Amino acid sequence: MEFRKAKEHIPTFKVFKMTYNITLIPGDGVGPDVILSAVKCIEASGIKVRWEIATAGEFAKRKYGHELPKRTLDLIKKNKVALKGPITTPVGTGFRSVNVQLRQALELFANVRPIKQFPGVHSKYDSIDIVVIRENLEDLYSGIEFPKGKFKGLPKDSAVSLKIISEKNTKRIAQFAFDYALKNKRNKITCVHKANILKETDGLFLRISKNIAKKFPSIKFEDRIVDNMAMQLVTKPEEYDILLCPNLYGDILSDLCAGLTGSLGLIPSANYGKQIAIFEPTHGSVPKYAGKNKVNPSGAILAGVLLLRHIGENKAANKIEKAVISVIKEAKKVTYDLAKKNPVGTKQMTEAIIEKI
Repeated sequence: MEFRKAKEHIPTFKVFKMTYNITLIPGDGVGPDVILSAVKCIEASGIKVRWEIATAGEFAKRKYGHELPKRTLDLIKKNKVALKGPITTPVGTGFRSVNVQLRQALELFANVRPIKQFPGVHSKYDSIDIVVIRENLEDLYSGIEFPKGKFKGLPKDSAVSLKIISEKNTKRIAQFAFDYALKNKRNKITCVHKANILKETDGLFLRISKNIAKKFPSIKFEDRIVDNMAMQLVTKPEEYDILLCPNLYGDILSDLCAGLTGSLGLIPSANYGKQIAIFEPTHGSVPKYAGKNKVNPSGAILAGVLLLRHIGENKAANKIEKAVISVIKEAKKVTYDLAKKNPVGTKQMTEAIIEKI
């Protein structure tokens, strides 16, 4: 995918406050398609960016011999901010998740997924507005595993994966969640756990979260066991505001919440560390649709909105978000997952959003 040529179609602006250096990781599958849409929308908003393109995933593995080249990490560290497409993770074999590698290598300890209901999207609900805040570095995603027969004391046919919950990272994500609530005028945090069974790991996560909550008396705090939380989200999602989750539960429940809105293609995701942040759509790489002008670009475009807010460009962010909402509400030029009839492609929906911008 050639990103430079695409810029011919972007309106030019004579006056800019500054030029931002941002690392751009197109990703695998439909990643280059949707990330190009986000690039076009950001530039159409009047923000000047010097995109520094890096690779990760299957293409990087073939070209450089590693799915996460050192140059990619170095570019992200230099620019402090990146926009990334989805990356294919082999299932049950092959290389380790690039997303997990990135988060751990750059210590991106907080994953934030704002999940909103959009007017015009078919759903059984009409008031979804939930933010899933997920600890991003440990839990079962720590990747400490033993193949069958290699863990002493267990039957030889048993594989083992260790669940890691630390005091340090739990304090950090809980503090982040309450700070986020104050900054964004959110009123309630629900801690998700399985502490009735996993008394040491999830019990630690719950105990620390309760202690952090005491410092924020203006924010209501409660907790839910994860299986009950899934049921509650399906039956009465309007009662929930921020979900504070360990890594695995947050990953699962964020997709459940996305399903409540009617499309995973609408949901952006942000990964925050102390100094570095990476923004991406929540959905996967969907290799079967790669290059077919098929998928919804909204998740990637809204990830760009989160990026712009992160760097302080709130006016441009609001402009793009309003354009996305307007196009979806009109439902005239939207992709197959949103259209009642006559769907358009990724490019055509992007063009409609740019016209609104």
